[in-house]
Amino acid sequence: MAPAPPPLSLRLGDEGARALEDLARRRRVSRAEAARQAITETAARERRAAGLAAEAATLMANPAYVTEARELAELMEQLRGSG
Repeated sequence: MAPAPPPLSLRLGDEGARALEDLARRRRVSRAEAARQAITETAARERRAAGLAAEAATLMANPAYVTEARELAELMEQLRGSG
């Protein structure tokens, strides 16, 4: 089993401390566990967002996709206007 990483010390400020207290209370976990969860969840969200941005960039670099997307948008606009 790998050794645990060294402890981390940081200053949260008043707003951060209140947010951490609130998160820990709502989740019914310690402040340390709430901080670990928040860090892990934020990192996962940022990885997903970066993946989506990369996927969008790939699609936008594909002329066939861009053409199809524009045609679809035009069709949707026509359908919206016919109601």
